[in-house]
Amino acid sequence: MLLQIRPLTTQKVSGSQMKELPKLQDAWLLLEDDVIHSFGQMSEIPDLKDLKTLDCSGKIVLPSWCDSHTHLVYAGNREQEFVDRINGLSYQEIAASGGGIINSAKKLQATSQEELFAQAEKRLQEVIQQGTGAIEIKSGYGLTTESEMKMLRVARELGAKHNIAIKTTFLGAHAIPPEFKNNKEGYLDLVCGEMMEQIASENLADYVDVFCEQGYFSVADTNKILQAGKKFGFRAKTHVNQFTAMGGVAESVKNQALSVDHLEVLTKEDIKALQDSQTMPVALPLCSFFLSIPYTPARAIIDAGLPLALATDYNPGSSPSGNMNLAVATACIKMKLSPEEAINAATINGAYAMGLSDSCGSITVGKKANVIITKEIPSYGYLPYAFGSTNIDQVILNGKLI
Repeated sequence: MLLQIRPLTTQKVSGSQMKELPKLQDAWLLLEDDVIHSFGQMSEIPDLKDLKTLDCSGKIVLPSWCDSHTHLVYAGNREQEFVDRINGLSYQEIAASGGGIINSAKKLQATSQEELFAQAEKRLQEVIQQGTGAIEIKSGYGLTTESEMKMLRVARELGAKHNIAIKTTFLGAHAIPPEFKNNKEGYLDLVCGEMMEQIASENLADYVDVFCEQGYFSVADTNKILQAGKKFGFRAKTHVNQFTAMGGVAESVKNQALSVDHLEVLTKEDIKALQDSQTMPVALPLCSFFLSIPYTPARAIIDAGLPLALATDYNPGSSPSGNMNLAVATACIKMKLSPEEAINAATINGAYAMGLSDSCGSITVGKKANVIITKEIPSYGYLPYAFGSTNIDQVILNGKLI
C-alpha cells in the first residue's frame, strides 16, 4: 500500500480533512535521484529497466515523519531531575532551584562545539532510523551570544553532513540567565540586538521563537522579540500555553507565526484566534507523557476546523525522546486522534509547520524521496496500536536507503 498521496497544491489539512488519508493499494513507486518521480498501480506499471527494486509485498510505504519541534542539540542529560519529579518536585520547582533550562545552559556553555556536534549527531542518526526525514532544531540552551550561535552552527552542520532537511530556530528567549535575574529588559535587549544581529550575519536561523509563559516571558516580551525577529528576516514560531493561557496565542497569530506549539492549556479565545489564520497548532504529546501534565486538547482543535501537527519536543528535560512513532501512538491513545489524523499531523502538517510543504510530508511527484517502508503489518492503524514495537523495516532519505 502507498499511503499519503497528495497533489502538490495540498499544503496542509484541517478539521474533517484530517480524517482522510489517500492511499493506493497494490502500487509501485519510482524514486529518481533524490525525488519522487512517479507512482501508480501495478496493473499499469511501465516497462522500467536497469533499476534497483525493493519488494514491499504486504508492507506500507508512507512519507517520512516531519518533526517540527525539537531541541536536539544539547549537552549531557537531566536524568536527576527525572528522579526529582518522581520524588514529588514539579517542573516549575526544579527550575526555580536552578534546574531545568538553566541547568542545560550551564552544561552547554562548558561543552565544545565539536563535542556538542558528536552528541547531537548520535541523536539525529537515531531519529532518522526511526523514520524522521525532516526536522526542526532550536537553540535556547546557550543563553549567551556565543553559545546560542554554537548550537545553531551545530544544527546547520548536521544538516549538511547528513543531507536531511533541517530548519533552525533561534530561541534565545527560552529562559532568563542568572546574570540577568534582576534585569530582564537587559536580556531582552541582548536577544533582540546583538544575538539576532550576529545570528543573521551568519545565516544561522530560519525562525525566531520565545517561551511565552509565567515566570519566563510575557505577552509584551513576546511581541517585542517577534517584531525584532521580523526585522532580521526570522519568521515567528512560539512556545505558548504549556502551563498558562495568557494571550500568547493571539499575539503569535498577530505576528503571523508559522506555528504555535504546546497548547496544553487552551481557551475558546485561543481557538477563535487561530481560526482564519495561517498559523499551525502543534501538539507535543511526549512532553505531556513525560511530565504527567495535561495533553493538548486535540479534539477541540480539529473539531473547530483547525489543522494540527505533531512533534516530539525532543529535549533533555521534558521530552528526552525523538521517536515520532511514539508521538503518533501517544496522540491516538491519549489525545483520541484517529490513526488517519495522527499520520496527517506527523507528515503533511508537520512539513507545513517547518515551511517545507513543497518538498516533504506526502507522496507527491517532485517532492523529496523520503519514505518509510513498514514491516509486514495488517494496516496503518497497527502502527499506533503496536506502540511498543518497531514496525519500520527500511528508511529512504533523499533517494538513498539508510
